[in-house]
Amino acid sequence: MKVTIRRATTDDVDWLAELLGGDETEPYLRPLAANDLRDEVERSQREPRRFGRFVVEVDGERAGAMGFEERSEPHRIASLGGLAVHPNFRGRGVADEGARQLQRHLLLELGYHRLELACYGFNERAIRHAERVGFVREGVKRRAYLRHGEWQDAVLFSLLREDLDE
Repeated sequence: MKVTIRRATTDDVDWLAELLGGDETEPYLRPLAANDLRDEVERSQREPRRFGRFVVEVDGERAGAMGFEERSEPHRIASLGGLAVHPNFRGRGVADEGARQLQRHLLLELGYHRLELACYGFNERAIRHAERVGFVREGVKRRAYLRHGEWQDAVLFSLLREDLDE
């Protein structure tokens, strides 16, 4: 099984909308309409150093999605998010390998110093994933996000260039 990542293209928009708008991802990710995803994909092509919407592939087949956005240019900080894996590919390490590839791309190729991510405190699967791929838990933003009428904590993580496994 060969896992690769690539920047999304407009040909991926409908597939991304279906993946990210599905019932299984809705509790964890903000749903995006196809038009919003098209805008993100176009921005990823236009501003590749500052924004990215990526597709994770397994043996050339679309299997997942993830992205990043620059948070601070002077401090070289990027925020990661939007990780989702199609149900047919879950439990095979696809998210972990894709995330590691994105980390290396951002830290080594694009020169970011710090990667950050936040996930809902109830999202145990995302928390375990972040820790498996090397992120360090930094804390909790208490009752930070209103989701489905209830305040939710956000668990905060970071990864620095020196944290990468060489």
